[in-house]
Amino acid sequence: MTVTLVPYHQDELLPDSSFPLPRPDVVQVTRDLPEGDVWTRLAALYELVSAEVADQVTGGTVPSVVSGDCLIAEAVLAGVQRAGVDASVIWFDAHGDIHSLESSTSGYLGGMPLRQIIGDHPELLADRIGLRPLPEERAVLVDARDLDPGEKDFLATSRVRQCPVDDVVLPGGPLLLHIDVDVIDKDELPGLKYPVGDGPSTDAVLASVRRIMATGRVAALNIACPWHPPQGGDDASTRARLLKALLSD
Repeated sequence: MTVTLVPYHQDELLPDSSFPLPRPDVVQVTRDLPEGDVWTRLAALYELVSAEVADQVTGGTVPSVVSGDCLIAEAVLAGVQRAGVDASVIWFDAHGDIHSLESSTSGYLGGMPLRQIIGDHPELLADRIGLRPLPEERAVLVDARDLDPGEKDFLATSRVRQCPVDDVVLPGGPLLLHIDVDVIDKDELPGLKYPVGDGPSTDAVLASVRRIMATGRVAALNIACPWHPPQGGDDASTRARLLKALLSD
């Protein structure tokens, strides 16, 4: 597994301390972003990410992409598709990430990627990076204990499946495994930008992830780290241990 670091939260370049990666084999993707709106800037960055993922998949490697938010998953899936692999999506998150532009009350772009993956507003990002829409029934939302009313309304009539961490129902075929670290209970992982309590433990999340990885069907792994820069050595150590565990071959 090759680790690709995309050190951004949306189009904001983050400090090195945000990603305590305990591995030497890291490919970093950065670039000077063009003028324009955020979608134009993201498309320019994500084209590089998609190409890197496609090259790794084509070469027989399972790419692992680490970044500061969940939007990058669109680029990872586009790269997997570009390599000729038709993957379903397993989405670990405390949140739904399934807002549309119309349903979001905050306007936070990080609350929209899963909805865009299944076809919402393709002109914003998907069309620009060559992402084909995923059928709803091939998206599995894991945990998602903090849903806004608009997300609940959408999920009530959609074919997106919801599962608890301890009982993830997998679709057939290849998988993109996406893990937002805030799926872990906030008391076990300090410094999250959007912390949510009453969640699964670190051990429970890691056990579930390992079960999925053990199927041998994971085509790519995407880890989103929406946390603030560490406030001390304990924060950095906790994060380094988590990333090491998630990235274990």
